This record gives sequence, structure tokens and C-alpha cells, in this order.
Amino acid sequence: MKLTDAQLRQFNDDGFVIFPGLFSESEVSLMRDELPGLFAERCDENYREKESDEVRSAFGLHLRSEVYRRLVRHPRLIEPARQLCGEDLYIMQVKVNVKAAFSGDIWQWHQDFSTHQAEDGVPRPAPLNIHVFIDEVNEFNGPLTFIPGSHRRGPLAASLDAVTTSYPLWTLDQPTVTELIANGGMFSAKGPPGTVLIFGDTLVHGSSVNISPWRRAIFSLIANPVSNAQTTNRRPEWIHHRDFTPIECLGDDCLLDLAASCGADLANPAQLAARGGSR
Repeated sequence: MKLTDAQLRQFNDDGFVIFPGLFSESEVSLMRDELPGLFAERCDENYREKESDEVRSAFGLHLRSEVYRRLVRHPRLIEPARQLCGEDLYIMQVKVNVKAAFSGDIWQWHQDFSTHQAEDGVPRPAPLNIHVFIDEVNEFNGPLTFIPGSHRRGPLAASLDAVTTSYPLWTLDQPTVTELIANGGMFSAKGPPGTVLIFGDTLVHGSSVNISPWRRAIFSLIANPVSNAQTTNRRPEWIHHRDFTPIECLGDDCLLDLAASCGADLANPAQLAARGGSR
């Protein structure tokens, strides 16, 4: 899959590009059906909300699930990312971010690069955040909200907020965000399940609480150019991976091929293991 000239211009101008319904309902069902078993695991890889104990972020999914091991190598994600970066990429971070119905908490205004630089020693703001909507994302269940064009300001001053939510985050102050919005406005990324969203490391974004009865789960692969690999190891490997091997794409039908080989019960760890899967 290749980006068109118009899509490349949008990415350069706005800092993001979105593809509604790029994955089929059958493919999204495979991603969705894996989540209950993964979320049930009481492990460090699953960050939980302060109040509800619902999963907020589940990390390292490609090391815990065959479905996600294939998804991070899917050509619909990796080919446009390579086109944007112009070089080979490695898997830097894999997670699903969740906003549980009625209780999913905020993500404060931030640039991803603030964390990648401060915590991981990533030299340049070159990583790409590649999302797949597992649930419908609408105006009520906490969509990601961007400030279009804010990436052109480059890295901004940030401070670590380890209090507001269960996840420590390098965040921007309100005067900075106010100025950016005055110049660029705001855009909420919404769409049906299977929508793909790609944005850069300095695009300013955040999301509000989920006030709806509908969960909002979004898969996230952060892919980083091999030439831009981290230089420090402050965070655990499962949150920021240290294998800098370039990603090799699988076939476009890699998810549906798994469904055909494993049958309907893909959430069964024993069945996946018997057929060579991982969990």
C-alpha cells in the first residue's frame, strides 16, 4: 500500500493521515477477540486505571499474541510508514490503549517525542505512531484530538506528570496548548472499526474522558527508523523494545490466513500453541 501525493501533502501539512475502514470487520474481529484474554492477565504489561482497575494500556501484545505478532508486520501499516520515513523501521512500541465505557480517563496534551527523548534517548523525532481502531471511535468515547500543523513547531518544552493518571506522561503546559490551538485549531480522529491513523512524533495531541457507554480500544504500533534507535534503557523492554531488526512485511492476507488455519476459537491459547502461535 502506497500513499498518494494528496495523502503525503496532508501528512506534511497537518501531521497525520487517516484511512477509514482500511481493515475489514473480519480482520478487526480477530484483533478484538484477543483482548479479553490479554486484559485478564495480571502483569506489568497491563496498565490499569486508578479508580476502576480497567485496563488503560496493554503493552507488548506482539509478544503475547499471534494475531498482534502478525499485525505489526502487516503491509497496510508498514509500507506507508516506510514511504514516509524513507528507510527501514523497527518495532519500538506495541500496545492497545483503551477507554473503558463511562470511566476511561484522559490523555493529557503531549508530543510523543517528549517521552521518547527523555525516557529512551531517541535522537530525532522520526518515529511514527500507527493506529488501528478496534472499536468505533466517535465524539463521545474519547477520540484522539490533534492540533493540526503543530508538528511544524518541532519539539516543545514538556514536564513529567506522574499524578494525573495511572500512566506517567511528559505533558505540555496550558499556555503553549492555547497558543497552538489559536493557530491550528483542533481535529478529532473518528471512524469505524478498522480505520488506520498515522501521525508523527511531534504532533500535539490528547484525548478526553469517555463519557459514553461504548468502549474505545485503539491498537498502536510505534515504528522507528533503524538509524534513530534509542540510546538509553530507562524503561522496561516490553514498553520500549530493544530489538532493532528491520520489520519484514507479511502477506496482505496474514490475518485472514491465521483465521483459516486456527478456526473460530483464536482466543484459545492451547489451540494457538498447537498450531505454532504464541501467547
